[in-house]
Parts: sequence; structure tokens; C-alpha cells
Amino acid sequence: MLKPITLAFSLFAAPLAAQQCGGGFDAFVGELSGEAIDMGYSPTTVRAFFDGAELDKAVLTADRSQGFFQRDFIDFSRRLISQNRIENGRAQGQRQDAIFNRIEAEFGIPRGVLLAFWAFETDFGAVQGDFNTLNALVTLSHDCRRPELFRPQVFAALELFVRGDFDPATTTGAWAGEIGMVQMLPGDILENGRDGDGDGQVTLKTSPQDALLSGASVLSSLGWAPNQPWLQEVTVPDQMDWTLSGTHVKLPVAEWEGMGVRPRSGTLPNLPASLILPMGRKGPAFLAYPNFDVYFEWNQSFVYVLTAAYFGTRLEGAPLYNAGSPDAGLSGEQIRQLQQKLQARGYDVGGADGILGARTRVAVQAEQTRLGLPADAWPTPALLSAL
Repeated sequence: MLKPITLAFSLFAAPLAAQQCGGGFDAFVGELSGEAIDMGYSPTTVRAFFDGAELDKAVLTADRSQGFFQRDFIDFSRRLISQNRIENGRAQGQRQDAIFNRIEAEFGIPRGVLLAFWAFETDFGAVQGDFNTLNALVTLSHDCRRPELFRPQVFAALELFVRGDFDPATTTGAWAGEIGMVQMLPGDILENGRDGDGDGQVTLKTSPQDALLSGASVLSSLGWAPNQPWLQEVTVPDQMDWTLSGTHVKLPVAEWEGMGVRPRSGTLPNLPASLILPMGRKGPAFLAYPNFDVYFEWNQSFVYVLTAAYFGTRLEGAPLYNAGSPDAGLSGEQIRQLQQKLQARGYDVGGADGILGARTRVAVQAEQTRLGLPADAWPTPALLSAL
């Protein structure tokens, strides 16, 4: 899965003063090499690692071409969650039953959660990406859009190289530098790489057991609460205080019940929860529990996170969501226009990228309240016109 923002940790975070970017590429690589030597790596090792590193323009193209995330939740989820993926996910759950049992016992993470990531990231290992990982990381570090995210990963890859677990010439993966079946960045591999098949190695590209156990370790390190739910579909009444919806509001489940929110299946747990209305009050509705927040540490795309979380519930036996009858939404270009208008009013929406993310939703909700519209965070042509 091509992700706008992916897992990144600070194990090898460079000092703020060293977060330069841009300029001549060869000079930039030379700067990285000098910094690596200052960190204690031998000049011979550093030369072997960086020798042949190249700027990959295809990486930059991929980084800026993420229109797929402009789709609404119903469209996005229907494209990603096919019947074939559901059947494959359940089959893989049975095939890898032993490692999933181990994960459930050790981390308290249901298999549906990891099966969903495994499906979306690489189609269960079938499509892991063919970008040279070193070139991808160095290119994105040189680019001035998000160097603070990728520069530490270059040095994490160097450490993997020293340990014999990374070949700068042949290691490949996704355009953003992730490696393996569940797409982990080098820093994540260093911190959470686990040997799941008992062969003494961590091989995330060829061993489902290693990849799944390592992915579970990542989720646990991000704060996954063992044996707790993460998302549950609910029904909502025709009228309620819609300003309470959104990930930024967390209330005890009892309060949601008092407002008329009901589970579509099962019972509601005694946990704090956010009411998620991805397409407004007339569309699908979910209660998101504390574990849902962990998904945003894996990926910061709202529509991806909600789809992955929902798919995990489906693989655990939840029914198909009720799509409802949402009001007509906006196209990607219209969302971009809306974001520009919101920015002009002083809102921080993270840029006018045409993607309806969490910050844009908060701004939309504020403007809906100001204009006397149902404040369900779902932007419509009427809202765009009113602005």
C-alpha cells in the first residue's frame, strides 16, 4: 500500500541541526556519509553502504501521486475489501494458525487486525515493491518535503547493513522505504524485528511468521491494549449533537448509549469511545475505542486507517457495514477548493491536497456549526457553496 505517512521511530534520529535537505545529490550523500562516520561507523563500511546510491525520481513521483486517498470511505473500502481478499484472509488465518495463536497469547492482538494489514500492504506478501530501498530512503531524505521522517531511516538501514541484514544493492521494497510482508521501515525492524519461525533470522520478505510477529511487536510498542476491541459498527438516531462526532471527542460508552447509539451486533464494551461518521450522519457509523488510535501511528490517512480497522472486524466475523444514504460529497478537486477556503479562514488543514483527513474534518465541523448546518464533519456541495 502506498502510504502518505508510514511507521517511523527515532532510534537513529539525527540531531535537528543535521536535518538538511536539498542541494546537489552527490554532496548530500557525502554529508550523510560524514555524519555516519561521526556516529562511529568505519569509513570502509560507510563507503560500502553509500556507494552507488542514486536519486530515484520514480520515488518522488509516487510520493506526490496519492490520489487514491481522495476517495470517500465507501468507495475506498469497497475497492480494497473484495470477497477474494476476505476469503484469502480467512484462509491465511487458518494457514498461519500457530503464529496467530502465539501473537494472541503474547500480545493480545486478534488475528484479524494483522491479516488486514498484511492484505492491504502486500496482498499477503505477493506485492512487496521493487524500489531499491536505500535509494528510496536517501531520495526522500534529500527531498525537502519530509526529511525528518526519512533521514533517521537511512542510518537505521546502515545499522542493519552492519548486522548483515541489509544489502544496499539488492534490498527492495515500497517506494517509501518499507520492507517485507507488512512493510516495516528499517528503524522498526531494528526495534521490533522478531524471529517467528525459529530459524534464528528475521526475514520479513519471505517468512510470514517473522513478518506477522514483528508487526505484532510494532503494534504492541505503539500502545495496543491487549484483548480490547478497536472498532465497532453502530446505529445512530436521526437527531443528536453531531458536534460530538469525530476522533477528537472521546466519551464513555454509557454516554453514547444515553444519546441513542446502539451496536449493530454484539454488545458495547465499557470503554471510552469516539463516534466516527466517515460520510456524515446518514452514512456508516462506528464507535472507535482506544486501540483505534494506534492505527494512526501505522498510517495517518483517515480513510486508510478506518478501512483497515473495519476490515479487521470483518475478518473477525463482523457483518458488512450498513452504507446508509449519505448526502452527496465532494470530488478531490472540490475538497482542495474547500481546504483553500478553510485555510483562508485560519484553519490548519495540513495543506490543500484534496484528501479529507482528520484536520480537514475538524475544520469542516467548526464551519458547519458556525453556519447552522448539521455538524457531522461531512463536507457537501452546500457547505462549499456557503463558504
